[in-house]
Amino acid sequence: MTRLLATVCAIALAAPIFATAQDFSIGRIDHHIRTLSDDWFEGRAPGTPGEDKTVAYLSGAFAGVGLQPGGDLRSDGTRAWTQDVILYRSTMDDDPLLSIDIGGERVAMVQNQDLAVRAPINGTAEIRLEDVPLMFVGYGTHAPERDWSDFKDVDVAGKVIVALVNDPDFEGGEGDFGGDAMTYYGRWTYKYEEAARRGAAGVLVIHETKPASYPWGVISTGNDVTLDIVREDPASAHSALQGWMHVDIASRLFEAAGTTYENAKAMAQRRDFQPMDLGATIDATLLARSDQIAAKNVVGILPGTESPDEYIVFTGHHDHIGVGEADETGDTIYNGAIDNATGIALMIEMGRAFVASGGTERSLVFLAVGAEESGLLGAKYYAANPLYALQTTVGVINTDAPGVHGPTRDFSISGSAKLGLLDIMIEQATQMGRSYSPDPNPAAGSFFRSDHFAFAQVGVPAVSFRSGRDLVDGGAERAAQISAAYSKNDYHQQSDEWSPDWDLSGLVRDAQLIYAVAERLGNSGEWPNWGEGSEFKALRDASAEMRE
Repeated sequence: MTRLLATVCAIALAAPIFATAQDFSIGRIDHHIRTLSDDWFEGRAPGTPGEDKTVAYLSGAFAGVGLQPGGDLRSDGTRAWTQDVILYRSTMDDDPLLSIDIGGERVAMVQNQDLAVRAPINGTAEIRLEDVPLMFVGYGTHAPERDWSDFKDVDVAGKVIVALVNDPDFEGGEGDFGGDAMTYYGRWTYKYEEAARRGAAGVLVIHETKPASYPWGVISTGNDVTLDIVREDPASAHSALQGWMHVDIASRLFEAAGTTYENAKAMAQRRDFQPMDLGATIDATLLARSDQIAAKNVVGILPGTESPDEYIVFTGHHDHIGVGEADETGDTIYNGAIDNATGIALMIEMGRAFVASGGTERSLVFLAVGAEESGLLGAKYYAANPLYALQTTVGVINTDAPGVHGPTRDFSISGSAKLGLLDIMIEQATQMGRSYSPDPNPAAGSFFRSDHFAFAQVGVPAVSFRSGRDLVDGGAERAAQISAAYSKNDYHQQSDEWSPDWDLSGLVRDAQLIYAVAERLGNSGEWPNWGEGSEFKALRDASAEMRE
């Protein structure tokens, strides 16, 4: 490890480091993106040699820009550069054996083609389901506060439930679930959680690209290894069988049951929807081995000059998917250049800038979290085991896949949350000639899909910064084309690689805006809160006395 650390420190320090605070450097940012997305880092998956290299590189980069170690406390009272994130890992020994009885015919299901099921994380190494009934439960939602339950009084214990992705408002754009903006009920993670609460033997979410907001190729990779936080009773949180069903298979099931997929969707959008026995059964055999690993969050800190016990936290995930099956070009490495070497490069450069300026009155924490691609696990672990008090954490600014195609006239955030932290960001952007554009696709549920969400769940004001949708060169039309092409061709694919054709000048402008927001918060007594009506405001208000 000593030789590895020396090697990656040399790489991290290869670019010139110190300059004036606002002198954000395209060269330095590009250097970090290109390095972290190199094949040598093996896709940066948790618990792999690629993560070891990544952690060593980031530790060296944080040290090189002048940050102090901010991770776990050692026995001698000093801090490490990392926080151990203890995870349960399940690895399938082979492809699962899957089949469904459709209209009296036993049809073999091809893993990652017809179904995409994950290595089991319910605490058992062997899953064997035989002739288990499939039950369609609409959107799989139980929301008593909205007078809505797709389950009614039907007992789904021991059955495999089949659910639509997103929530009941998606098709019509209005209703009891926030209209266009996805609620947490629309996330596949919620549907898995609800299935486990009801004792279902499994849950299969029907995939459609538009309501899921990503193509089938995104969910048909990486299923042989599943990670989760360590739980006392994993079966209470996870059904035996968890995964996705291709829409073509769903269509065949509904036709065999005497209806159509479109009719079933229409029924599911009604409050009086009743669960539907599909008249089909599933067989599934999964064999897996399990162990525990310590993934890593990498943490640097710049202590505050006046109020060191008050914290502004920068987050971004350093992990990606790792190594998988070869694509059509023979490439096996998921490099994750945009997702999220870009955000980490910006974080390193942000740390350099604040060190060069002398920091702020409040402490600045630079938290590069791991295991994001496995379910925001590094951020969830930190939120459950904070290194610095959440009650006196002023706010969290997350950077996940910022833009690499030039500056924008605007900026955005993931989702449509209302909070004072966004108001401050809008004020600072206005001074820089940039406007705020709301998330153009709130139905995608992006608010729930990045690391800031783990902090929101415990009440801390948190945003995930997005670069904007109105490019100076090409406007909104070009930006939309680039976004659509990335989602279709590169997101969670081997092709997400560094390119010499990128224009990183927009990243510099993004860095200047984030810096201005953090500098304002860092040198003031402001405590931004969630907006009225936010589900997170009560959590924040409960700790108000600690901020007085």
